Amino acid sequence: MTAKPKTAAPGADAPRADKRRTTELRPLRITLDYIDFADGSALVECGRTRVLAAATIEERVPPFLRGCGRGWVTAEYAMLPRATAERTPRERTAGRISGRTQEIQRLVGRALRAVTDLEALGERQIIIDCDVIQADGGTRTASVTAGCVALGLALKKMMDQGLVGQMPLRHLVAGVSVGLVRGRPLLDLDYSEDCQADLDMNVIETDRGELVEVQAGAEKGPFGRRDLTGLLKMADKGIARIIQAQKRALKEKSILFMAYGYKDK
Repeated sequence: MTAKPKTAAPGADAPRADKRRTTELRPLRITLDYIDFADGSALVECGRTRVLAAATIEERVPPFLRGCGRGWVTAEYAMLPRATAERTPRERTAGRISGRTQEIQRLVGRALRAVTDLEALGERQIIIDCDVIQADGGTRTASVTAGCVALGLALKKMMDQGLVGQMPLRHLVAGVSVGLVRGRPLLDLDYSEDCQADLDMNVIETDRGELVEVQAGAEKGPFGRRDLTGLLKMADKGIARIIQAQKRALKEKSILFMAYGYKDK
């Protein structure tokens, strides 16, 4: 039996603490080439969340891919000690990375590989380093968004250098969080909203509206399929706007990125 959907509270579209409407993204800014020495880099600012992604091209692949004739895209994720309200010790102090960090960097890597033609890369690896400068919710989805832009710039560099004959990036990909907070469906949760969410969901999607990954979990009780469907639709519209921002930023570097698109929603 499907759980009874939660109904929105009265005044469900009333402004949130930061004056946004329920279906409104936080202010989004994308800065290209933030690091001079990276093969591609992008700073993504989603409200007070800021993630810096930097790409590194390596002329080698992991051992399990040697001789296969195709490449690899992977990611690493880290958070600066004062990215949060209270200092978080660097994970190297503990001698190993946390389960959360492993989960996020695997998510980013999967999302970027899903939109990359790995055979077109040849036997090369691209590492995307995602560093959270400031965290106010949505760092994993912001890492996917920033990582895609950094990857696109690195792949364009490979084309310019004649290392690849075609653009290996098949689609743009981005992510956003959605959730139910006190019965209200909200788009792009900040930390204060995420902390009290009844349902928290991260959605990763391509510029064709195809889902790459959905992470959803009930925090306080089961949720209905109607809730799930409604939040997916909300995320779909939010990601469309994020991908449009990615495209606008990348077009400043090359008209090649005009080929990527998203239906208006």
